[in-house]
Amino acid sequence: MNNENLVPFTSNQSREEAVKNGKKGGKKSGEVRRRNANFRKTLNMLLTAEIDSKEYGPILEALGVDSTLESAMLMSMIKAALEGDVKAAYFVAQYSGQSDKAEEDLRNREADTDLKQARKQAVTGENETEEALEKLDEILKGVYENAVKQEAE
Repeated sequence: MNNENLVPFTSNQSREEAVKNGKKGGKKSGEVRRRNANFRKTLNMLLTAEIDSKEYGPILEALGVDSTLESAMLMSMIKAALEGDVKAAYFVAQYSGQSDKAEEDLRNREADTDLKQARKQAVTGENETEEALEKLDEILKGVYENAVKQEAE
């Protein structure tokens, strides 16, 4: 994360500035999430693409497995593990279900994502839509008005 770009809310800021900064942050967050989703989609598309490999193709076909980049990559990890590569052996064990760590990591990430979504929904009442941004504007307005009120007292 790059915290240097964050502009903290202060009582010196006007409500409009706080709202503007909040909207910019929300829009940028959405852009980054969409870019990451597109990256994963492209990666998965490439991994499932058919390959024409003289080294792996015949073996994969004999095993009844699709000749995809993903299958070839996994086969090369198994081959490396057989040749004594400890990291490759750990990878194969972890993702073949012989280690609970991969599943535990996945469950933790899913729980973390669910928690973040629940927190956002609790604050805004919605997901990241125009309605949610308007709700966030209202919340920021209330925070600003309370800060001004407390300062006056």
